[in-house]
Amino acid sequence: MGGFGTRLQHAVENRGRLCIGIDPHEFLLDAWGLPNTAAGAREFGLRVVEAAGERVGVVKPQIAFYERFGSSGFAALESVLGAAREAGLLVIADVKRGDVGTTLEAYAKAWLEEGSPLEADAMTVNPYQGFDSLASALELADRLGKGLFVLAATSNPESTSIQTARRDRGSQLGETVAGGIAKRAAAWNADHADGALGSVGVVLGGTVDFDLLGVDLTGLGAAPRTPILAPGFGHQGAEFARIREMFGAAAESVIVNVSRSVLAAGQDGIADAIDQQAAELEDALS
Repeated sequence: MGGFGTRLQHAVENRGRLCIGIDPHEFLLDAWGLPNTAAGAREFGLRVVEAAGERVGVVKPQIAFYERFGSSGFAALESVLGAAREAGLLVIADVKRGDVGTTLEAYAKAWLEEGSPLEADAMTVNPYQGFDSLASALELADRLGKGLFVLAATSNPESTSIQTARRDRGSQLGETVAGGIAKRAAAWNADHADGALGSVGVVLGGTVDFDLLGVDLTGLGAAPRTPILAPGFGHQGAEFARIREMFGAAAESVIVNVSRSVLAAGQDGIADAIDQQAAELEDALS
């Protein structure tokens, strides 16, 4: 079906824009009646995948909640990733890796290479060693037909001072850090996309001020559109009803991530919670 952008577009058209986070927090494991162990995290993830099933097209495991259990946690995660692939879900591995050269290439191979035990369809990456430091991951993802989501304007308040800083040198002189990262992602898609939606997305929090951060939403919404992974909805306070107002020309590119607002419904209520939020999101975008 082509590159990640093409597969993501297909998933959106057939299953909507909702992405379910798989975040086995300790308090959620307890609420679900599961042990705070790798086995508990595995069972949690498998039940989320089962509930997501035909309801959504994308899931996003937060790797830290598996990594904390060491090798047994990674084994549990492998089971969850395999189950998600079997269910036909696109998987975004939320790993936020960032480094240079062959080190980042090795991270990308771990999460994107076909046949890897940790294989996902896309991974989150951290560009704060410079966008060009992502070159090896960008090239590998392009060759494998996989995706990247580049942190640009994150929803945590501590990020504002860095992400609003303006560049005093280089080709993006005067651009904010966040705005420059988003423009580089859009430029990559313009050169490499194989369809209407590019394979390199950006992470833009649903609770941030894009004007303050200097993010050009019109550019992200131009063909080929740049996917936007938008956390911050539900528990953190962003509202579905404001998506078109918030993202403007880029609204059609938004993949909305929800985690605690559906996971808190428990194993008996998560399916209904997903259905409800998917319906609310569809109404907001109709």
